Amino acid sequence: MKVRVSIVVTAYNEGGEITRFLDRLLESVELPCEVIVVYDAPDDTTQPFLSTYAERDPRVVPTLNTYGRGPANAIRSGFDHSRADVVVVTMADGSDDPSQIDQLVRLVERGVVVAAASRYMRGGQQIGGPLVKSTLSRAAGRSLHLLARVGTNDATNSFKAYSRSFVRAVGIESTIGFEVGIELVAKARRYRQPVAEIATIWLERSYGASSFRLGKWIPAYLHWYFFAFGRPLEFAGVSGPSFQLGERAGAQ
Repeated sequence: MKVRVSIVVTAYNEGGEITRFLDRLLESVELPCEVIVVYDAPDDTTQPFLSTYAERDPRVVPTLNTYGRGPANAIRSGFDHSRADVVVVTMADGSDDPSQIDQLVRLVERGVVVAAASRYMRGGQQIGGPLVKSTLSRAAGRSLHLLARVGTNDATNSFKAYSRSFVRAVGIESTIGFEVGIELVAKARRYRQPVAEIATIWLERSYGASSFRLGKWIPAYLHWYFFAFGRPLEFAGVSGPSFQLGERAGAQ
């Protein structure tokens, strides 16, 4: 059976919690899928539990991040190993709602290049999380929606589905943090490609510690925020050999 969605999961020292996460995920997703769980190092506490799970469920694909530590590199590594025409990115911390993956996939199959799960549109909600982080994220998302017309109220959320051909054409340049989400929304706007959103309820992780580093990562987010306001670019739609362009795009 053809895989309809590649689900890229970034995991960092999740330990045994990865088993409960995968149980919930695979119970929720009805479409034929592969789950590419990316971890940074062989000694990551996620790895032994992940390998055991993969032995009994071939849909789960343990993947070592070969681009360097961090979620952006893990996401790029996951894209490189994906096989489906649609790729969904989600976190292993359980904050995202896996029951919405099928709906996001079908939006991409209908023609959008990015389908975003939005905390900040009507019907969406964010429960928990640091106040400063959520305030800045909401302000960025709403202003990009209103002023740059990017097609979603929540450009910074990582929980999105992507057209694999679109991502291969425009590349992923992000190397730190969770900036991939806002990068690809900004590129979709500049290349005049359609973006859609559905409301989601995001829950702060109930175990472990978040790897989000606001002070360290905010310059990268600002780069892509301002990039979204640039003039339209010509979309050639030519597939490239990888998911990285190399030099970071300018904001012209």
